[in-house]
Amino acid sequence: MTKIAVVLSGCGVFDGAEIHESVLTLLAIHRAGASYQCFAPDMDQYHVINHMTGDDMKEKRNVMVEASRISRGDIKPLSDYNPADFDAIILPGGFGAAKNLSTFAFDGPDCSVQADVEKALKATRAADKPIGALCISPAVLAKVFDDITVTIGQDEGVSGAIQAMGCTHESTDHGEIIVDAKTKIVTTPCYMLEANIGQIADGAEACVQEVIKLAQ
Repeated sequence: MTKIAVVLSGCGVFDGAEIHESVLTLLAIHRAGASYQCFAPDMDQYHVINHMTGDDMKEKRNVMVEASRISRGDIKPLSDYNPADFDAIILPGGFGAAKNLSTFAFDGPDCSVQADVEKALKATRAADKPIGALCISPAVLAKVFDDITVTIGQDEGVSGAIQAMGCTHESTDHGEIIVDAKTKIVTTPCYMLEANIGQIADGAEACVQEVIKLAQ
């Protein structure tokens, strides 16, 4: 059975992992006959957003604790991730990827990537195992690997930032994926486009299926 590590960045589109993308990725993995283990950095998230108003809330929350809401408590610190134990790794999107897993939301091409995230991604690629990324998460990959081809859909600002980091961006529509065969990296736009939940399911499923194919 193919085993996939799923890296979450909190819980909630504006300050953590996008919940639809995360859950539908887990569902796609299960329906493909594979298994998953959720991981997250054990750290404070950048900030907490009231998802009804968009306002900052004056409190602190831990990325892994928040992500455990999605994983129903079954989660491990990303520092424990070992690519030898898995066949692939996938990063759902949400602003948490650009605020917690990296500083892309604030610094664009000059961003930094959280240490455990960078270590996990580099170790996975060194082991020649597939990496999947949804929504804004390909921008994190572009900062870690400066020689890859990815997609975040059609956003000119983000695609320009990806190219400024030395990577190639290809435009895509709903449910489409871009496969960088050399590096075994699979990306799909999801909520980087105006989308409904069915279109998110299509993208997550396409990404997961290709990642599993590359892992075999």
